[in-house]
Amino acid sequence: MSAHRTPEQAHEYAKLAEDRGLEVIIAAAGRAAHLAGVMAANTILPVIGVPIYSDQLGGADSLYSTVQMPSGVPVATVGLSNATNAAILAVQMLALSRPELRHQLRNFKKELSQGLKI
Repeated sequence: MSAHRTPEQAHEYAKLAEDRGLEVIIAAAGRAAHLAGVMAANTILPVIGVPIYSDQLGGADSLYSTVQMPSGVPVATVGLSNATNAAILAVQMLALSRPELRHQLRNFKKELSQGLKI
């Protein structure tokens, strides 16, 4: 899906996301990366943007397009091509109302820190 090449599909996806049971949207896009913004403009659900690295401008165009949103249209943005952090952030959002996810996140963070001990 593309904000520029399939705009009607992008708008429809965002508008119907809540009705389909989605609770968080992760939108990844490169270059003129407006997909996350289109999602955020058309839903009340939280949107996480993943700017994708591109050979042109080293991904700066993707990053700026995703992170610089107008007032009232927030997009949480993670690092270039960092879909892993987007997924973790989405789980953290969902864990606010799901104790079982909170428990799993605590274990995940503990395991993550274990790998850093010398």
